[in-house]
Amino acid sequence: MIETYDEALSFIHGRTQFKKIPTLKRMRRFLAELGNPQEGLNYIHVTGTNGKGSTVAMMRSALLASGLTVGSFTSPFITRFNERIEYNNVPISDEDLLRMVQKIAPIVKKLDAELATGGPTEFEIDTAIMFCYMAEKKPDVVLLEVGIGGLYDSTNVIKPVVSVITTVGWDHMKYLGNTISKIATQKAGIIKAKVPVVIGNLPEEARTTIRKDAQKKSSPVFELAEDFSVRKLNGHHLHSKIQYQGKKIKKLEVTLGLAGEYQVENAAIALMTIELFMTKMGLSIDRRALIEGLEHTSWPGRLEEVNTTPLVLLDGAHNLPGVQALVKTIKNDFADREVYLLVAILADKQYELMLGELASLGNVHLTVTHFAGPGPKRPSADLGAAVDSIPTKYPVQVVNDWQLGIGQVASQMSEEDVMIITGSLYFISDVRKLFLNSPFVKLS
Repeated sequence: MIETYDEALSFIHGRTQFKKIPTLKRMRRFLAELGNPQEGLNYIHVTGTNGKGSTVAMMRSALLASGLTVGSFTSPFITRFNERIEYNNVPISDEDLLRMVQKIAPIVKKLDAELATGGPTEFEIDTAIMFCYMAEKKPDVVLLEVGIGGLYDSTNVIKPVVSVITTVGWDHMKYLGNTISKIATQKAGIIKAKVPVVIGNLPEEARTTIRKDAQKKSSPVFELAEDFSVRKLNGHHLHSKIQYQGKKIKKLEVTLGLAGEYQVENAAIALMTIELFMTKMGLSIDRRALIEGLEHTSWPGRLEEVNTTPLVLLDGAHNLPGVQALVKTIKNDFADREVYLLVAILADKQYELMLGELASLGNVHLTVTHFAGPGPKRPSADLGAAVDSIPTKYPVQVVNDWQLGIGQVASQMSEEDVMIITGSLYFISDVRKLFLNSPFVKLS
């Protein structure tokens, strides 16, 4: 019997993460046993290699400011598991999480015994908990972020009001395929018949694949730079002031609460999606509410400021497209400052290419480090060995203990310099806990 919050977490994290053959049959059976809690709610379904979480965060803030009740499901968490399942921007309580686990545990045990491949995976259980919780809360809209891919993701058992594909790039190739077209096919799996889909700035191969899939399903496509547009108005500023041009919303100007160049496109995708959702639901669009929502959006670990003087930012650039977005931000917003990077990356990522992108910048001082990783099957990469063959302007420093690495990097900085701690989101989670527990004001 599961009687405590910690036991509930142990139950969830004790499950297998993946099965050999991807399928949604097990998830549908699981939900049927639970009474199909996913039915009867309005969803916005979001996938993409990067930008999912930030786009969800901006939509959540803007929809709340518009007076709607909003549920959300995101991954991974940064500080506590409960962050993944939120209602009106408040994480599920420990008591409610325990109650949900107690509800589903007997069904999991039953399916373990009945299914030849075993019962639900960890993420399927996470998803089922979320559906059960949202069925109780009954929000006006649920913002549903895909875990991996889309086609066989356990969230892909609903028909949304709007589907969203933010970006397509290289990540999770073991599960999604080793070409952009194959990865795009997996992302396109969330597109449903006659349901509009919003897409960001995609590689041509991905764009073609997704448009063909949407055409087969008679799903209208709303594409950035084709059907809606955005431009940055304030040049080299970390917090971008943008002008958005949509279908019904014309020349909306707002300074984004989320920092970084990559948030410009995410904001446009969020606004276009909100336009479509509000229109389909017969709701009026309040420009002032959208501006308020985007101005006050926060999202942990995405160019999050944790120290002011000198400036210290946490950025979960956990894959190659994420690092390329960070490089763009450094070029645009910190070209006139010395930037000190502390980096730790999981071994199953394209870490040599990621380091090469970061090392190519002339104002970057690179320090690589190591962290525990989420488990023995997903260790931190040996970046010290990787940097030997990467040309850099300044010598790369290797510090095995990341906490010592922070202090060592800080000792080399002036008040005008910038420190960015980046790489795996699991690493960022560890670092963020340190900052929350011990404010890093001693840097200055």
